Amino acid sequence: MQADRSVRTTCAYCGVGCQLTLNVKDDRIIRIEAPFDAAPNYGRLCVKGRFGADYVHSPRRLVAPLIRRVPQTPGQRTAATSSDDWREATWDEALDLIARRMAEIRWKYGPGAITMNACAKATNEDNYLLQKYLRAIIGTNNIDHCTRLCHAASVVGLQMAIGSSAMSNAIAEMKDLECFIITGSNTAENHPVIATFLKQAVRKNRAQLIVIDPRQTEMTRFATLWLRQKPGSDVALFSAMAHVIVEEGLYDQEFVAERTEGFAEYIGSLEEATPEWAAPITGVPAADIRAAARMYARAGRAAIYWGMGISQSSHGTDNALSLINLALLCGHMGAPGTGLNPLRGQNNVQGCSDVGGIPAFYTTYQPVTDADVRASFERAWHVPLPDKPGLTTTEMVDGVLTGEVRAWYVMGENPLMSEPHLNHARHAVEQLEFFVAQDIFMNETGVYADVILPAAAFAEKDGTFINSDRRVQRVRAAVPSPGAARPDWKIVSDLARRTVRLIADGAAAHAGGATGALDAAIAASEETLLREWSYAHANDVWDEIRSVTPEFYGISYERLEREGGLHWPCSTLDHPGSPFLFSEDFPRGRALFISATYSETSEPTDDEFPLTLNTGRVLYHWHGGTMTRASSLTQIWPECTVEMHPRDAAHYGLATGD
Repeated sequence: MQADRSVRTTCAYCGVGCQLTLNVKDDRIIRIEAPFDAAPNYGRLCVKGRFGADYVHSPRRLVAPLIRRVPQTPGQRTAATSSDDWREATWDEALDLIARRMAEIRWKYGPGAITMNACAKATNEDNYLLQKYLRAIIGTNNIDHCTRLCHAASVVGLQMAIGSSAMSNAIAEMKDLECFIITGSNTAENHPVIATFLKQAVRKNRAQLIVIDPRQTEMTRFATLWLRQKPGSDVALFSAMAHVIVEEGLYDQEFVAERTEGFAEYIGSLEEATPEWAAPITGVPAADIRAAARMYARAGRAAIYWGMGISQSSHGTDNALSLINLALLCGHMGAPGTGLNPLRGQNNVQGCSDVGGIPAFYTTYQPVTDADVRASFERAWHVPLPDKPGLTTTEMVDGVLTGEVRAWYVMGENPLMSEPHLNHARHAVEQLEFFVAQDIFMNETGVYADVILPAAAFAEKDGTFINSDRRVQRVRAAVPSPGAARPDWKIVSDLARRTVRLIADGAAAHAGGATGALDAAIAASEETLLREWSYAHANDVWDEIRSVTPEFYGISYERLEREGGLHWPCSTLDHPGSPFLFSEDFPRGRALFISATYSETSEPTDDEFPLTLNTGRVLYHWHGGTMTRASSLTQIWPECTVEMHPRDAAHYGLATGD
């Protein structure tokens, strides 16, 4: 079938950020291809990128704002059971209701009673405006998203040790690797296109691959060495590798002396961490631990890639710190083919964090607690801003149950599918006074909401995503949105203008309350705020992001059109971008060795619970499945499964398909 037009955009599944060509006929996507000359995928696509975008045209899409017919009350909130529980509303009615309830709740309980979830699948422009709305108009930092449930431990460890939490090196370097470690990542299923480059490095470059994983994943077939550690013993294994590197003098003494601190204290912590000590803890033979340590340390350049098997652990931060220590010991930082590379899950989880969708930071990790940083954003946004970090996603759930949180606004996420304790989260949602969901589909979370707002999918809007390796890339509208669905940034900006008017009108009546100073500032700047919140295009939002984010300033839409994508930091319009980081220094100055002490997992196996459940993804689905479960991929993998080693299955009398 011949297409009417073709539109270049960025895939909305994983963090690779593959470039797509959407071929469109009669306003429907009929075929997806990949341009062979475009980074980062160079013509490669996985099954989701090539065949999984038909959810855009699903008849299940939300097409109009919805309001619950029966008002929900705290403690009595229930899930809607049919479409009859809702009535369609106009955008004016729905947004006026939300603005009024937001204003009432902040006046009654204070700004901290309102929380919001940003979205790792939405654009940078969408997420920037949501966090700006919450901070500058509502008056709280209670913004977070799914990064809290995936790579938060990696972010904390990297920030502590080097002052930057992003992937340090580019995907384009992978095919030329000399030596690399993969740990806690089922790369071939989670990041299939990245896996093809890593396999290429082994097959064509004879790169040495060390896989550290208790599970036999596809990448173990390409490994020079596969270490099968017991779940939860990562710190012991990495510490024993470090012990070997120090004991045998394999560490980079010049790098350690010139670019790090805390080395003496760190090596003191390794004294007892011999491979013989680690072997019974990890289940990995001491000889294999020594071999892995020597292989990584002796390489001219070596990289570490890790996934959520490292971060989603009760020891997640210590796991990340242990990996960071290995890289610092060997000086495998600051050059192509090296670095610390957490493989981000969602297509824009990096960007959502980069533009401030987390409770303690504005854009590119500028702390809300820093008075100078805060002052610069106050000048840009014309209002005083809160100085305390907000609640994390999991703290939001607990806050509802303590009465601290009264209203929750969820944009594009599904916490009642992805929260770690679903019964606890569901009970909390039932206590809310007001609940808003903004999404492309009704899902397990949306059925509890008072108001549902229909959003545009990735193929229906303009904007930018930032992939795992900090590459900013364009997203372009290829087809119209169904019904009345709108891009998220347009929804938020419209809501913001309505809220500004309500707060300005009520400022005098609430002058003595918790929001008095902010209300007065909003009233004084009402005309300016209304004008600034009237964005005409996603480009206007991005230009504002650039203006408050030095690391983004050199990345304009015009450059992205010409060059395809740019890695931040990119501080000027003639800056080439930064495919790899830390060639000369670290954001914190010298990198810091931080000791991590092994301790047993918080939930060890026992007679009652003899098996460890290790969650993961499958090739044909993504995250909570909101998109893939509405695509043709469901026909290939229609239900959730549990995978078990054949010996364990035989012990419990289980067969495939049970």
